[in-house]
Amino acid sequence: MVLGSLYETILVNRQARIDARQRHAVKSNNNEDIHSLKIRSHLNSVMSPVVDDKEQLKISDSDISGDDETITVSRLGQVVLAFSALSNGRKILHCGAPPPDSLTCVHGLRFLSLAWVIMVHTYLQVFTIAENKMLRTLTERNFMFQTVSQATFSVDTFFFISGLLVTYLYFKTMKKQVVEEASMTKPKQRESSGFQVGVFKFLKLLGYRFIRLTPAYLFVLLMAEINMRWLRNISVFEPLSQDQYNCDVYWWRNVLYINSLFPMKDMCMLWSWYMSNDTQFYALAIIILLVSVKYFRVAAGAVIFFLVSSWATTIMVSLHYGYRARIQDPFAMFDELYDKPWTRLGPYLVGMFAGWFLLRSKNKIKMTLSTTVIGWFLSLATLFCLVYGLHLTTLEAWGSALYVSVGHTAWGAALAWIVIACCTGYGGCINSALSFRMLQPLSRLTYCAYLVHPVIMVATSFQMDGPMHIHNALTLILYFGNVVASFLLSFCISLTLEAPIVRLLKITLAPKARRTLKEINE
Repeated sequence: MVLGSLYETILVNRQARIDARQRHAVKSNNNEDIHSLKIRSHLNSVMSPVVDDKEQLKISDSDISGDDETITVSRLGQVVLAFSALSNGRKILHCGAPPPDSLTCVHGLRFLSLAWVIMVHTYLQVFTIAENKMLRTLTERNFMFQTVSQATFSVDTFFFISGLLVTYLYFKTMKKQVVEEASMTKPKQRESSGFQVGVFKFLKLLGYRFIRLTPAYLFVLLMAEINMRWLRNISVFEPLSQDQYNCDVYWWRNVLYINSLFPMKDMCMLWSWYMSNDTQFYALAIIILLVSVKYFRVAAGAVIFFLVSSWATTIMVSLHYGYRARIQDPFAMFDELYDKPWTRLGPYLVGMFAGWFLLRSKNKIKMTLSTTVIGWFLSLATLFCLVYGLHLTTLEAWGSALYVSVGHTAWGAALAWIVIACCTGYGGCINSALSFRMLQPLSRLTYCAYLVHPVIMVATSFQMDGPMHIHNALTLILYFGNVVASFLLSFCISLTLEAPIVRLLKITLAPKARRTLKEINE
């Protein structure tokens, strides 16, 4: 990082001197041309007073333009610049105007969802080290506590956003290329060659995601293991997590993103189940998208099939174990229902549909006022009922089964309306809030902040020499502290690992051997 930052500083200063020299040369040429023009104008006025004024004032571009000099950087230099903290920091903290076809409301949804996740984990943190345990019972009776107990839907928001962006970006950047390659292939070889191309693209996209996400993931995993080993020796509390053992033995499950398929007691970084599910969903989505290029109806049927299968599987599992949805135990049946990919697939598939719809409609649809009002009412009412509905009623076996299965998909459907309305001009003040430019840097840091925030909570809580007498105001202060600390540490991890890896991938995939500073920083 030090070498990259110094190298960038040298190149920027050198380019600035070249630009200043060019501006000075252009200015000198302009002065000389103006002086010559005055002489010619004076002579023309003496020799031929009828000369056109426009002709007298005309200066050709060749008279004032100089040869442009731009520094280009080789591939090795680009590799060094990939670690520059200066340009990486600017990219992370950039709050400029986004491209016209970008889904800006996603930034707000992503940040708010992570803030929601940190909130529920903060309550679990303080409940673990509290001496007044009865406060939890009293707090759970509060209507607004459902905002904490039903935070499982915040992860559904992440799944929805992933499906949305994967589909939107794929159809935006890949579909034209796939169609062109298919049209250039000979008819007799089209089937086999098309299959080989599809396999190659699948491995390429999956490999890109793996290389992009895994370094920061493994770094935080190492932090979690070392942190838990240390706390085990000094803490007066008994940590519930067994990361000091599980991460040492089962780290490879995290690397392969299959840890959610194993029991909770054997998990390293319990909260990383989301990463496992999201990667598995991504692999499934890429297969569906590759098939959709030639067989769109087959792909659409596959989406419907997987969605219905997810519902049916979740309902059967829920009924088999007699699950009852309760505010007091939001993480009940973690191994059977909470973290398994076949129970959480619905929002991802809904996000895929929303991404396809937005690209197909080119972010332009016409809706009447009544349609807009009804859509917003149904969307917000669905979100409200899913989060706060359990306080108003008690669900039996079938009601709980429908709630835990279709409820996740309904959450995704409500978000689909919000995103579509915001991106097509019907979002109003909600779109303005979600698309606020200051949320862009926070949105870029959510991945690392999600990974690292439980490590911060464990490190701060279990260093105490005794239990804490808590109340809601103190919990709120701890919550804000966790949010700030998580994003600050996330910035450091992103600056050190995530941003350089992304730039190295771009260098690997870039066709140009030499690039200018402007092209590198884009």
